[in-house]
Amino acid sequence: MRAYDIILKKRNGNALSKEEMEYMVLGFVKGEIPDYQMSAFLMAVYFQHMNKEERAMFTEIMAHSGDMIDLSPIKGKKVDKHSTGGVGDKTTLVVAPIVASLGVPVAKMSGRALGHTGGTIDKLESIPGFQTSLSLERFFENVNKYGIAVVGQTANLAPADKKIYALRDATATVDEISLIASSIMSKKLAGGADAFVLDVKVGSGAFMKDLKSAKELAEAMVGIAKSHNKEAVAVLTNMNQPLGRFVGNSLEVLEAIYTLKGKGEEDFVELCITLAAWMCYLAEKGSFEKCLEMAKDSLISGKALEKFRDFVTAQEGEGEVIERPEEILPISGKIVEFKAKQEGYISTIDTEKVGIACNYLGAGRSKKEDKIDHSVGIEILKKIGDPVHKDDIIAKLYISEKSDLETSLKLLNDAYTITNHPGEKWNTILEVVK
Repeated sequence: MRAYDIILKKRNGNALSKEEMEYMVLGFVKGEIPDYQMSAFLMAVYFQHMNKEERAMFTEIMAHSGDMIDLSPIKGKKVDKHSTGGVGDKTTLVVAPIVASLGVPVAKMSGRALGHTGGTIDKLESIPGFQTSLSLERFFENVNKYGIAVVGQTANLAPADKKIYALRDATATVDEISLIASSIMSKKLAGGADAFVLDVKVGSGAFMKDLKSAKELAEAMVGIAKSHNKEAVAVLTNMNQPLGRFVGNSLEVLEAIYTLKGKGEEDFVELCITLAAWMCYLAEKGSFEKCLEMAKDSLISGKALEKFRDFVTAQEGEGEVIERPEEILPISGKIVEFKAKQEGYISTIDTEKVGIACNYLGAGRSKKEDKIDHSVGIEILKKIGDPVHKDDIIAKLYISEKSDLETSLKLLNDAYTITNHPGEKWNTILEVVK
């Protein structure tokens, strides 16, 4: 078998066998197939795509290239949630406690920030003392005892995907549906959950800018899950404006605590309740409608807040953050206001630019080695459809001495469009794919 023949076969639009896929993927991981041949293979896939069977095989091979986590020591049906990435997306911090409070074990491995989207692990590390690295034994113990644990991904989870993604990033082959879906689902399968709720973001702040491509990705990921005998539901959600009110690590933890106390923003609460309900539904806690009511009750009654307290203290975080988040979380006291330059309505927001502006303040990374500043971020005061007068405050920037304030303000200025008419408001939940 030769890499040349496999590349040629795919370039000509023919389906590959599992043996051919394994030869390429595992050969590349071992260093037997050079970058230039794998690059050619990825470009062939980019133009010719993969069929349903190829996607399933490609995903399985990448998943099995490293550790396969066995979650059987954890009691109950394990349902994982995954977001394709957005701006102000702190949903795990609210959804996980809701679900855990309803008897569904949450054993979650999350990532860090990269690009314009935030990372759950970075947000949790805003809480003083919080440990995101636990031994597997303690991870299982926490889930069985408290119903919830969230840790960083292990170094050897789907290593083939990590190596291939780095090459995709350098060869303009990132945005192909089969490659995106298999990349996400290889890590999900390796993580060992029984079922998945996939939050597929759509809009200016998402990887998928339009509903059609987002639905294709959702269908591909659900299809891969089903081909491996796993249940999955994909929820297409609005990312045409930042989610909730805050963007930035400590600020998003602050907002999550506000939400768990019943003071959340409407769009954020709706998304959290919906995702939690689907997780409970897949865990066989009842009909979706019943699960929706259970999730609402958990939030209103304070059960989810108490579960969040258990979760934080179990991972050595400062439990007092629940009572005094503004004091305990590292939040910058230096604030700069971004104001409207004219009267009118907020008609559009380029949400990706808002995320990048937050990164220039120091909240994100351009490469994995970069250090982030948990104290900085952006508070969104005006969203699509809101009326503004000249000099009204649209957003507040929480900055540090190292923040590139000039670039951040320029990006926000470019991100917001003010016209004489309100812009089109999208629903928070756009569609569900099962």
